[in-house]
Amino acid sequence: MLRRDCTINRLRIGGDAPVRLMGVINCSPESFYRGSYTPAGRVYDRALAMVDAGADLIDLGARSTAPGSPPITVAEEAARVEAALSELDGTGITVSVDTRYAEVLDLALRHDIHAVNDISGLADERYARAVADSGLPVFVMASLREPGDAVGLAATLAALDAVVARCTRLGIEEYVLDPAVGRWVPGRTSEDDWGLCRNFEAFSSFGRPVLAAISRKTFIGDLLGREPDDRLAGTLALTAMLVEKGAAVVRSHDVRETADLLRVSAKMRGR
Repeated sequence: MLRRDCTINRLRIGGDAPVRLMGVINCSPESFYRGSYTPAGRVYDRALAMVDAGADLIDLGARSTAPGSPPITVAEEAARVEAALSELDGTGITVSVDTRYAEVLDLALRHDIHAVNDISGLADERYARAVADSGLPVFVMASLREPGDAVGLAATLAALDAVVARCTRLGIEEYVLDPAVGRWVPGRTSEDDWGLCRNFEAFSSFGRPVLAAISRKTFIGDLLGREPDDRLAGTLALTAMLVEKGAAVVRSHDVRETADLLRVSAKMRGR
């Protein structure tokens, strides 16, 4: 049976709920967008500012997944996550943790977290079991074997079908689908990303809320000839269109501006 909503820490996503805003906090200095890096000691202030600006939840990650990013160990990622989450415990802020390693998730579960953001699409059985055992809702990305390895619309739909089947097998009922827009693997091009965006409404066919995670990404920069620091206008333009195509959650580095966009969009749609 189709289930068009998901609840994270009493926050309803999808269905007739408002489009939700996920603010990004990167605890990785390697991040492709330096403006999103938040060092230890400043995470609480950054998260509070995002909530005040309109974020419904915070997505916290400590490892850059951009192509060419310098590798770090799982221990380094875990230490960064530990430091960041320690600042948010007891605040009541809704937090998802962006990781694909069971060791990092195990540490994160000792803190006040409310969801998992898994770019590997539950393809790794050990990690998938850890996510299922946590009982937390999941943002789960279209991935066949590796993060974002589906190239083109048909492959992405097949990957999402596989993701839905994994969730069913693992008994995960609360989840949001992420179609994996972005330069995840060498075989993907900017045109592949534009194709996914043009056909974004197709991802709602699974009957689950869909995440739009396109903030300042490479394909926008390729079109405009802009570096990450100068991709805000392009990101906002595309975000407005993806909301019209059914996005239930928007993941953004720029909370204040995106919150304004969502308020204007809701007003125009009579919400």
